[in-house]
Amino acid sequence: MLMNNAPWIYSLDQNLLRPPPPRRRTRVTSDPCLPERLPNAGVLQREAEHEAPKAILRQLRRSPSPTDSPVFEADEDPPGHKRTLSLSSVASSASSTKALGSSLVQRKQNGQIPIGWKEPQPFEILRAIERKDNEYIGEVRDKAFHLLVRMSGGVTPLMHAMRLGPSHREVAILLIGAFSRWVNNLEDDQMEDPRTKVILKALRTNLKLAIDYGLTKTQGSDLTASFLQTLVMSQGEVWVLGQAGNVSLALRAGTEGRPVQTADAAVRKFATRELGKADLIASLADYMANATADLLLMGAWMNVSEVLELGPIPTYYFARDDRVYRAFVDRLDEHKNAIQYKVSKRLRWQLRVMRTVLEGRSTTFRSKVELLRGELDEGEGV
Repeated sequence: MLMNNAPWIYSLDQNLLRPPPPRRRTRVTSDPCLPERLPNAGVLQREAEHEAPKAILRQLRRSPSPTDSPVFEADEDPPGHKRTLSLSSVASSASSTKALGSSLVQRKQNGQIPIGWKEPQPFEILRAIERKDNEYIGEVRDKAFHLLVRMSGGVTPLMHAMRLGPSHREVAILLIGAFSRWVNNLEDDQMEDPRTKVILKALRTNLKLAIDYGLTKTQGSDLTASFLQTLVMSQGEVWVLGQAGNVSLALRAGTEGRPVQTADAAVRKFATRELGKADLIASLADYMANATADLLLMGAWMNVSEVLELGPIPTYYFARDDRVYRAFVDRLDEHKNAIQYKVSKRLRWQLRVMRTVLEGRSTTFRSKVELLRGELDEGEGV
């Protein structure tokens, strides 16, 4: 029996051609969020300041030649270039003027007392301390410094000011400042003067008595730092040379020698032996970091001087602000060509790192030493 399927085929064909009815889509709600809150500008700035020096040190390690690094800078300006004064050059000129003035003061202190000025008697200095006559004490400091460290009647001017109590604290601070100023302003030619050595020993006695008396509990670390500085300058030449030699050997061994740790341990051992008080040593973080950096510089220059047959950096520069660093930089610039061709690659890299990290005063010596530790002790090395 035949069946007519035409209606079914027609119905299917119409359903296929007819578009399907539209479907309603559920709207997606917008709810953006961050997985973690972004740090503020202060945090980003601190992180940048922390990471920037490390990036510079990594770049120094990849430098193919010393002449591409800040250690060896061109001495001459290109033609047509006019040299302008920078902040560092202005500061350098000011420090030179200060050094000239301090030299004149030192000549007065070493016996060349101005005409018409009479040296005061010990009782007059003690009386000025009792009266808090800071102007008179300042005059004695400039014209006859040795009288401020002389013992008379079993007491020194500093001890007398301390015994008078908190009311005379500013006088004690003035005397301590005079001690530090005298030590820091000593010129190279004065170090061999017998009178200078006598004053250094008297100054050491003054500071040691004051430390034993307990002045550091109220005055901070100024007195203790001055004591260690004076001790090194008066009797520490053998110690400085010996420890700088140990650091130079550690530098030759690269990161395995841990030169920064070697220098730091030597300074801490010296301070512990001379002071014997943990609280005093803890208050000397900046001074000890300065001394650690200076040992590293002197040790590195020992390695250079052995190759080039040059003289060492004077030991009495040690831990006197940035005096060792300036001597180090001057010698690098003076012998840059010989260093480039005769010194080993590792030592050239170490010189570049030290010069770059220790340059400037925008950061403390403690942070600089930590940067050196991360590169010279714990870094990849060369």
